[in-house]
Amino acid sequence: MGKEFGWHRGLPADPGEQLKHMAPQPLTADREFAPLSRAELRARLEQVGQERYHHRHPFHLMMHEGRLTRGQLQAWALNRYYYQSRIPIKDAIILSRSQDRNFRVEWRKRIVDHDGGGGRDGGIERWLRLSEAAGLSREVVQSAEGVLPATRYAVDAYLDLVRNRSFLEAVASSLTELFSRDLIALRVGALKRHYPWLSGGLDYFTARLSEAPEDAKFAFEWVAEHACTRQEQELAVRALERKCDILWAQLDALYFAYVNPAWPPPGAFRPDQA
Repeated sequence: MGKEFGWHRGLPADPGEQLKHMAPQPLTADREFAPLSRAELRARLEQVGQERYHHRHPFHLMMHEGRLTRGQLQAWALNRYYYQSRIPIKDAIILSRSQDRNFRVEWRKRIVDHDGGGGRDGGIERWLRLSEAAGLSREVVQSAEGVLPATRYAVDAYLDLVRNRSFLEAVASSLTELFSRDLIALRVGALKRHYPWLSGGLDYFTARLSEAPEDAKFAFEWVAEHACTRQEQELAVRALERKCDILWAQLDALYFAYVNPAWPPPGAFRPDQA
């Protein structure tokens, strides 16, 4: 009889033991929502990069395979400059939100890396030189005229994220730098090989080969230390996913406007008029 009415489910024959097994079992749920170890958190973040980072976007794949035209590269350089120009603003927002002096000392390096200072050029100046190598004038690039509306929306959404979400999420959103070095190394080789006329403007990428890992190391250590609960760790992961979405959206806009169906909106940059 017992076997017919459920003992086949694995319950022991002894009624006392059955009660133990039938009692609420919180341990599985506790394990499910227990904080991740540092290594597990790093693995979760790396998984986000493998699945969602923009190295997988068709526009980047075309770039690395040498299938973009000069005009398409110009459109990329112009629109990407809008993103680059907002990076130090993003970092200044994060800096202004911190009450930790040690954090601020470490984070302000990022602003100098992009804006320059101390007699050295920053990433923004180096990106302007890349844009000039692509055949654009720096005046046109700096004006941001011709930038795609979707690019503006995506980049401005990033500023909204770091301004309005929790401080943990703001810092965690920068963790795309965990994966950027590999993409940069791939890109430098591809640009030199397929677009030799850009070779004189690749200083931005060579500088980021060392800057990005340094920034990523500090940001990850900070997130790992301050995301103490599983809920906080999940917030950090979601913030990184959102950042990847923002990067992907920028390439979606470029692909639609300049590759397929190649419909740039009114007022956007047009390669044939550059």
